[in-house]
Amino acid sequence: MYKVRVILDTQEDVIRTVLVDEKQSLEQLHYTIAKAFGFDGQEMASFYLADSEWNQGEEIPLFNMAEAGEGLSMATSMLNETLPNQNDKLIYVYDFLNMWTFYVEVIEQSDEEITEPKTILSFGEVPEEAPEKEFENKNLFEDFDDEFDDEFKDEFDDFERLDDFDFDNF
Repeated sequence: MYKVRVILDTQEDVIRTVLVDEKQSLEQLHYTIAKAFGFDGQEMASFYLADSEWNQGEEIPLFNMAEAGEGLSMATSMLNETLPNQNDKLIYVYDFLNMWTFYVEVIEQSDEEITEPKTILSFGEVPEEAPEKEFENKNLFEDFDDEFDDEFKDEFDDFERLDDFDFDNF
């Protein structure tokens, strides 16, 4: 059994703690989380692997999106394989039009068996509308650009002298 804490990304604290079978699929976890927060579970959703700092990693979509059918999906990803350890984390995005975003973390593991998922803690009210997301435009090449400029500046200075040549004479 896994005890999973799920926190809605809002200004107000909205938290649910659920007990789930560690052998269930992420698709079943998707429906459990949706139900715990009062959603019907019928919207598109994805889980994203996350590191200890909550940095978003590989996507695990609700449906397999690969052309050859070999891609990840929630139905083929088992909870105990995706999150084998206590404190493992996922980011869960529900309803891509509204972008409800949740932080999912395994807070306890035990050998106890559970037949049905169960919400054991419900704190806070889900707002009427999803909070607006602010996306940062990160320049992934900023550090590279600075390093490149410093390293090759002298070599490119030689090219500036090409302006002095009159190529029509050649």
